Amino acid sequence: MQAYIRAMPGWKQQMGRELDAMIVATVPAIQKAVKWNSPFYGMEGQGWFISFHVFTHYLKVTFFHGTQLEPLPPGGTAKSGEARWIDLHEGVDISTTPLESWIRQAAALPGWKP
Repeated sequence: MQAYIRAMPGWKQQMGRELDAMIVATVPAIQKAVKWNSPFYGMEGQGWFISFHVFTHYLKVTFFHGTQLEPLPPGGTAKSGEARWIDLHEGVDISTTPLESWIRQAAALPGWKP
């Protein structure tokens, strides 16, 4: 995971570090893996509950059962099913977003098992 984050370009690397640290601080018993070129986080025996992916202009943080989170994360489409996400752009202070609450809520739900 740390090698993946170190390879992230520009400002995204620092945001990836902050996001990883927030997830670990919020859910200390977290399991991590890089799958499909994205970091995945989950609970042993429960499956994956969050991932993020690097795009050109933002990081997309996806909650696999995001429709069960309060408040509802902003990203979603008719095709995305239960998944919801938030796009994080350069300059965003993630501590001012509902991410920590969403992480805590998502970790308590059954995760996604591919």
